[in-house]
Amino acid sequence: MAGKRKRGEGTVRLRKDGRWEGRVVVGYDEAGNPKTKNVLAKTKKECVEKLEQLKEQCDGHRPTQVRPDMPFGVWMDYWYQNFSKPRLRPTTQLGYEGWIYNHLIPGLGSIQLNRLTQADLQQFFRTMKESGRKSNAEKRGKGMADRSVRSCHAVCQMALDKAVEERLIYRNPAVEEKLIHSNPAAGCRLPPIKGREMQVLTQEEMRRFLIQAKAEGMYELFLLDLTTGMRRGELLALRWDDLDFATGKLRIDKQICPVGGKLIVSEPKTKAANRTIILPPAMVEVLAEYKKGIFSDLMFPSRVKPEQPIDPGYVRKRLQIILKRAGCKSVRFHDLRHTFATMSLENGMDVKTLSTIIGHVSSATTLNTYTHVTDEMRQKAAVNIDRGIAGVEAAMTGNEEKAACSEPEFTPVQPARRRPGTGYVKQIKENLWEGRYSPVWPDGKKHSRNVYGHTEAGCEEKLAELILQMKAEIAALRSGASTEYPDGVSPKKKAIAAYLRENPGVTNKAKIARDLNMDRTTVQRYYDEIRAELRGEESPALRA
Repeated sequence: MAGKRKRGEGTVRLRKDGRWEGRVVVGYDEAGNPKTKNVLAKTKKECVEKLEQLKEQCDGHRPTQVRPDMPFGVWMDYWYQNFSKPRLRPTTQLGYEGWIYNHLIPGLGSIQLNRLTQADLQQFFRTMKESGRKSNAEKRGKGMADRSVRSCHAVCQMALDKAVEERLIYRNPAVEEKLIHSNPAAGCRLPPIKGREMQVLTQEEMRRFLIQAKAEGMYELFLLDLTTGMRRGELLALRWDDLDFATGKLRIDKQICPVGGKLIVSEPKTKAANRTIILPPAMVEVLAEYKKGIFSDLMFPSRVKPEQPIDPGYVRKRLQIILKRAGCKSVRFHDLRHTFATMSLENGMDVKTLSTIIGHVSSATTLNTYTHVTDEMRQKAAVNIDRGIAGVEAAMTGNEEKAACSEPEFTPVQPARRRPGTGYVKQIKENLWEGRYSPVWPDGKKHSRNVYGHTEAGCEEKLAELILQMKAEIAALRSGASTEYPDGVSPKKKAIAAYLRENPGVTNKAKIARDLNMDRTTVQRYYDEIRAELRGEESPALRA
């Protein structure tokens, strides 16, 4: 006897007219009654196949019966998948999923939706504040930050607001005869909002920071950020096409977001973030000189994989290392943006212009963010007025002007290890130095070249020229503009590459082998790899 079909798989039965009918639930109406679709067939096997096809047409989605007594955890999943997730950005999705599946569902998921009370939520958020941390508890403590608790509450409240809208949550106050919808999350007491302390670099700290950044090969990246106040994702998504060297106009219309271990290019979050700014001439000159050593469409590509942008996490780590070596206080990358905004306001830029440059939605956002700066500007204005009218020398308490003095010399700390993509130099004899660069070529292998000099400085100079030359050759190979491979690549592979370059329409490997007088197995070994390189794609060896 055939076993009973599992819940959600649908039903299959033999009708009185001799045909087989399959039926599956595809949804529920407002009253919670199921909506079904059916298929008909002459045989049971054919009916089952048609039923599976019907379920696939419904995207394989197992419908959820929305009703007031459904578990809160089921409602949270249903609300997120159907109402929230489709309109969220990938990075925001990760945050919502963390609050829902790591906290709300494990903590409150078994309670019926219409029996969830404010007391349940208040106890949950209190426990979350005291001992809700799921990772790094030994380092950061068991309790969660106030900001995290408030974020989780915001997600919970949005889901319950939707439940109220769908008339799934009710209460019956004594003073009212009709049912009134109520959200139990609305009255929860949460930790107070604490603004993050804004830190900015002083003029002296910026000078040391940029000197150290230059020694570590990240001068242009950090200088551009301090010059424009761009967000980290916006900065790393820049391409050379976005910059007009003639006018200095820089277009900002995308950003890099790390999602699930991958870097995704997405549009900015708001319309105001899509903007065009004008760079100072000095900054344009720096970028023009920097571009000579970059063989990528990206303005700041990875040194290891030029076709990919630098990872935002790597930039964050390098920032802290450079700040420490430069003797500066530890600040976040976003604080470089605050540094730019603070300098701009202190030097007389109006709030409206600054708001446009940094991509704020409105001038009110800029004013609220940099209230401390505008207050100081008003105090300075009052002092200047006092000096002009009364002729009295006034000075603000605690902010006396210092006598001009020469800036102390700063010698950058040389990193213990050379940064990636710069090769290496070593002394092999008393008056002989060797430099070597070993990049990964489009064939997926490393091919090295050496230079020699009588002094370390001379060898470094020759090595820099060699690196530029090899980067240009690699870029030409990736774009298909050249098939000249470096020494060390199989001569047979070179011959096949040259043949395919001249005869792009030939795909028969046996014909290629006959024309080149070599084994077919040799052609098979290199064919796919060379085709990918000629198309400008990544080598299969690298993808593996």
